[in-house]
Amino acid sequence: MAKERSFSMLKPGVLQRRIVGEVLSRIEKKGFRIIGLKMIRISRTLAETHYREHRDKPFFGELVDYICSAPLIALVLEADGAVAMLRHLCGTTKADLAEPGTIRGDFAMHTNFNIIHASDSPESAEREIGLFFRPEEIFDWEDCNHGWI
Repeated sequence: MAKERSFSMLKPGVLQRRIVGEVLSRIEKKGFRIIGLKMIRISRTLAETHYREHRDKPFFGELVDYICSAPLIALVLEADGAVAMLRHLCGTTKADLAEPGTIRGDFAMHTNFNIIHASDSPESAEREIGLFFRPEEIFDWEDCNHGWI
């Protein structure tokens, strides 16, 4: 399986509940390389662009309001099969159906205030990374363990 990049966003609830370290730790322990990371407060325009595929859904306004309400953590992650692996680690979007042991299963309390976003395809990952990161903000560093972990 080839190295792949994915985008993730730790939504405002992660900061507000003070579980950033725990969520990042799970991502790192799974084997992802963090190659981009920043805390930002996004504009309504960026939020609407990011979630454009949900524009006609009834929860769109509430979702945009939520992710604009406080800072969030934006991440670029790299691993073999990163998109599928990250989505599996996050768990299903619906909080009441997310399996224990997944990030959403252990921490998400309400579907509309979901605590983490993960790209749903390599194409979405590329688009989302481009929305949140400039090329010079992504660091393709060498793993001193050469993947032997």
